[in-house]
Amino acid sequence: MSAAQLSGGFVDAPRDGAHAFRAVLNAMSRPGTIVELDAGHGPAPISPAAATVLLTLCDPTTPLHLAGSHDNPALRDWIAFHCAAPIVAVEQAVFALGTWQALQPLQGYSIGTPEYPDRSATLIVDGHDFDALPSRLTGPGIHDWAQLALPDARAFIANHTHFPLGWDAILTSGSRLAALPRSTEVR
Repeated sequence: MSAAQLSGGFVDAPRDGAHAFRAVLNAMSRPGTIVELDAGHGPAPISPAAATVLLTLCDPTTPLHLAGSHDNPALRDWIAFHCAAPIVAVEQAVFALGTWQALQPLQGYSIGTPEYPDRSATLIVDGHDFDALPSRLTGPGIHDWAQLALPDARAFIANHTHFPLGWDAILTSGSRLAALPRSTEVR
């Protein structure tokens, strides 16, 4: 194994993992909130925030789909060493990592079932443009309303119509992270 495959994990795994989990939880429970997250570093093109999400949420029981330029040998080796998450096709993914364009089409990702809505995919949209024109958000975890730039507001509006089914999204770029659960209404 090369040094690049071995590096980039948490320096202090219990502490870094706990802080990262709390940051992801805060972002998911407060849609529109942007948090800083950079305890992990992986090979290009993955951002520190997305690498930290993988280190925190992925393990041998969480199938991961890599899309576009994120599906490369260096990143596959890094994930195998640090997370041991199995790399799978879109249909089997619990998590999917890539740019918004690379993650298309969205119809292939699991949205859960009426009996098990929790068996849906979470899309990790890496390279997100947080400075784009924001959309208005309402719903659980939001007092009155919040704003967040989205890669395609129509896709998030359509996803919300399936609630309680639907995929969730974690948006990352550099060390910034925001999350948009399927319960959030986009206007």
